[in-house]
Amino acid sequence: MTESIVKTLKLPNEIQVELKDKDFLTLKGPKGTVCKKFKTHRVVLTVEGNKIIVEGSPKNKQADVLVETIVSHIKNMVEGLMVGYKYDMKVVYSHFPMSIQVDKGNVNIKNFLGEKFPRKVKILGTTKVEIKGTDITLSGNNKEDVGQTASNLERKTKVRNKDIRRYQDGIYVTATGTIEAHKGKFVEVIRGRA
Repeated sequence: MTESIVKTLKLPNEIQVELKDKDFLTLKGPKGTVCKKFKTHRVVLTVEGNKIIVEGSPKNKQADVLVETIVSHIKNMVEGLMVGYKYDMKVVYSHFPMSIQVDKGNVNIKNFLGEKFPRKVKILGTTKVEIKGTDITLSGNNKEDVGQTASNLERKTKVRNKDIRRYQDGIYVTATGTIEAHKGKFVEVIRGRA
């Protein structure tokens, strides 16, 4: 019998846990639903009530890293369902006034560096985009979707083939955090089975 690395996560009572096909985890909470597939042959997930047991085998560094990664993902999922994530962004331009609009699951960036055709960025998952003047607020319960949408906006407005000291136009992340303030941790992690 091989040894394994086991971690038990105690979730808050507001979170409902569902596990399908031994690797598709669905969490439901006050701010909605978040799903994630953890497909790896080294780690096995099991659910007992409001506890998730993450077991990696054989006991080595690779399995330990995978277990820690999955534990971190589950913590982020729970935090998103309890308080949500928020990214604040700023539209900066000096040469050509940009206009930003939300249209059917896309963010349209018009007149970036005087371009005739708008640039489009897909809004991922259930991320909400609010635009007030030159301020953009991205919010949602899935950290990966909110962060990737912010990153895509930044990347889409990256200045190329020009002196970036003069052309500082673009959309930049100014602050990241949670929608609601909170103290402490939502998930208690216990080494071994509890």
